[in-house]
Amino acid sequence: MSEQRTQQRRSQEQDKNPLQSDRGNTTIQDTVVSKIAGIAAQEIEGVRMGGGASQTVGGVLDSITGGRAGGSQTSGVSVEVGQEEAAIDLTMTVEYGKSISQLAEAVRNNVTSRVESLVGLRVTETNITVQNVFFPEEEDQGQQQEVEGEGQRRSRVQ
Repeated sequence: MSEQRTQQRRSQEQDKNPLQSDRGNTTIQDTVVSKIAGIAAQEIEGVRMGGGASQTVGGVLDSITGGRAGGSQTSGVSVEVGQEEAAIDLTMTVEYGKSISQLAEAVRNNVTSRVESLVGLRVTETNITVQNVFFPEEEDQGQQQEVEGEGQRRSRVQ
């Protein structure tokens, strides 16, 4: 009989929200979940967060701040956070030539895994909107031109 009680107690403890305890509650802000979800999505090769316009604005801000603006981590991420659950909406651009369905599933799995393990909230859904495609060759050429332009600007200042 006592073995059944022990198992029931363990089951109840596992069902209990890890962010709430007898010693206090932990509240997770939306921005924390947004940042973790954005970083997790970008861990998948061939994915850029946000659509074309937000990527352009993010690129300009990163060039001004040296990549420390932080906006690119939450660009294209919208979340609803409750006390036990989170719902995540992602808008992204994907690399041309890669399977969109495979990228979306990889992003969905990674985002869900990261948010659940790092934050302790159960992810009820991760909705993905693919807004655009990018060509890595064009991106590499743009970065090369940017580097060359910086070198020219520096020479005028010295």
